[in-house]
Amino acid sequence: MRRDLPYALSALALGALLLGNAALAPDAAAVGAVDVVLVLAMTVALAACRRYPVVALGVVTVAMLALHVRVHPGVSAAFPVLAAVYVAAWRGQRAASALASLAFLGGFLTRDISTAPAGHLVVERTPLLLGWFVAANVAGLVARQRRAYLEQVEQRAIEAERTREEMALRRAGEERLRIARDLHDSLTHSISVIKVQAGIAVHLARKHGEQPSATLLAIQEASSAAMRELRTTLDVLRSPSDEDRLGLARVDELAERTRAVGVPVRVTVAGEPRELPAEVDQAGYRVVQEALTNVARHAGPATANVHVEYAPARLTVSVTDDGQASPAHPMTPGVGLRGMRERVTGLGGTLRATANDDNGFTVRATIPLDGPGATERPREVPPARRAAEPR
Repeated sequence: MRRDLPYALSALALGALLLGNAALAPDAAAVGAVDVVLVLAMTVALAACRRYPVVALGVVTVAMLALHVRVHPGVSAAFPVLAAVYVAAWRGQRAASALASLAFLGGFLTRDISTAPAGHLVVERTPLLLGWFVAANVAGLVARQRRAYLEQVEQRAIEAERTREEMALRRAGEERLRIARDLHDSLTHSISVIKVQAGIAVHLARKHGEQPSATLLAIQEASSAAMRELRTTLDVLRSPSDEDRLGLARVDELAERTRAVGVPVRVTVAGEPRELPAEVDQAGYRVVQEALTNVARHAGPATANVHVEYAPARLTVSVTDDGQASPAHPMTPGVGLRGMRERVTGLGGTLRATANDDNGFTVRATIPLDGPGATERPREVPPARRAAEPR
């Protein structure tokens, strides 16, 4: 209701202006009860023109033409119609606003022409009214385009912020896993060697009937405590976060965000969706995410098709668009495409990214469900080092 209040106040002001002008104009007829009803109808219609632009435009046009024929208040009868035409054009009803403009101009000028004493006014009023109505239609269209542009800019800003947050989370997760790998490959090995050597020394001392020294026992205990703390640290670094829980179940969210920036997206799923290994599920999500991002940035006016196929032994995801890419102008692989390829090949899969023969681009990733990253497998280590591996 608050958004309709400015329209209602403007309509009341126009109604008062019409009645006052009709009462003061020297060539206007007396205002009767029917004329007051016409002004009230115009006021109510203008108050509701934001929600019902076409209906309001029709009521205002008919009411003002009738008032002009009955009372002849002058060009002031065009003011409410101009306001309704502007709102209708702003709301996207271009045909209705143009038709109402022509209808009112035709009826208004016909009445003036038919009135012999006022025939000379037609030459003066025709260009004036014509300019007003053209300006109202153009202003409404410009206002609509500006609003659409601002909404698009706002949506792009929101999408850019969301993308930056996701990239920051992904980089933080990758850095966390890199630190965990470095700790596991370097520090864990060194502490394990210390622990094993201390344990062997204690065992040999007791085997020869000697009491291990306090220093040796302290080294054994400290290395065991260090291993426990290091395992806890590695568990924390490798623990799943919100970033790591992203999977193909959220592909519809990606599609909706891409539609919000003006790219139509269709998602199809073949096979029975099921629980996938976490690495495979996240890799499939990332391929779709990066491919849709590239469509939005580089494909120009295009439509994207996302296809997810669940097979018994593999997962296949593909994103195809009908944008500007072509075999004659191949795309230079960027960081995102290289990242997709590394993620997929790291799981034993394959990724194909190429321009289509009939324009557009296709990204297709096939990931085996029993690849190297799909399941946790024990590593084969030499017997001398098995006791040194963290458990």
